[in-house]
Amino acid sequence: MTSLLHTPLFTFHAAQGAKFAAFAGYEMPIQYPLGVKGEHLHTRAQAGLFDVSHMGQLWVRGPQATEALERVVPAALREMQTGQIRYSQLTLENGGILDDLMLTKCSDDAWFLVVNGACKHADFAHLQAQLPDSLSLQPLPEQALIAIQGPSARDALATVIPESAALPFMTARTCQWRGTEILVSCCGYTGEDGFEVSLPAALAMDFAEVLTALNATTWVGLGARNSLRLEAGLCLYGHDITTDTTPVEADLLWSIQARRRIEGGFLGAEVIQAQIAQGATRKRVGIRPDDGKTPLRDDTLLVSLSGEPIGQITSGGFGPSVAGPVAMGYVDAAHQQAETPIIAHVRGRSLPCRVTSAVFFPPRYRRTL
Repeated sequence: MTSLLHTPLFTFHAAQGAKFAAFAGYEMPIQYPLGVKGEHLHTRAQAGLFDVSHMGQLWVRGPQATEALERVVPAALREMQTGQIRYSQLTLENGGILDDLMLTKCSDDAWFLVVNGACKHADFAHLQAQLPDSLSLQPLPEQALIAIQGPSARDALATVIPESAALPFMTARTCQWRGTEILVSCCGYTGEDGFEVSLPAALAMDFAEVLTALNATTWVGLGARNSLRLEAGLCLYGHDITTDTTPVEADLLWSIQARRRIEGGFLGAEVIQAQIAQGATRKRVGIRPDDGKTPLRDDTLLVSLSGEPIGQITSGGFGPSVAGPVAMGYVDAAHQQAETPIIAHVRGRSLPCRVTSAVFFPPRYRRTL
């Protein structure tokens, strides 16, 4: 653990009684005294606080930055308005996903990107190789990132940053806090209304203390962050999406707007367009056991009723909000329809399961105010 990196809030988390584990090269809080289930349910009922400063943050600036970024992601960026956020993927020539990311348009020539912590160095190298030299890439290693998520998050954050109350889902704006410019984004990884706040590391401790003092908030570790995102049907890089899965297979076609599906022009476009036209041979789906109680863990083998291998679980666990096991994984195209009966091999026994939607807890994003 001594070789692991620390976020600017490491000592703060320790003082809060956090338990730590290695994640993405960092020593990260996994849970607090409230426990994973308690943190999860508190986020669904009120507001959870998350230190996600291990994520990669960077600016891409320069002339025709929008057009250049459209060559490395399949999302339609030209149509976006200033302050709008869009989810997308860094695709490869094989149609696989190097990483998924959020892109915020701050001006015609300036984009703010947030990528996964485990992939950020590979992502930066990929962007440097793929984008023209006329663009400036500025990683932000000294920038903290703190999320507040849940039905009380909007009112809670508004007491600290009043401008945040007017942000609908997937929009962002720069604000001032204690005389310093920060970026507040209405987005998150829980299925709840909420925000991510990017601010200098030097301010992170003070900001965390202010948020902690709010009545609605509690700190949430990576354990509950995982169960929250799993209930919401959100992918975890390295599990549910990888360099060997395409956005079509991962059921992320909604993130590729119509113009890009037709025009292409991004890495792996030919592979992805062929899958759009002909269908993918496998698909990410939700899976629940018929007994309603047996957990389905990562890498569990899935077979047809006749015993033929058809796929595997990529993420699985217990969903506190639905009081039962939830999982997602890949099955072949013949078994992708909801309610299709399949079998999971769990600890030497055959467990009857059903294919479902991968969204087990309906999202509660505030798309309009």
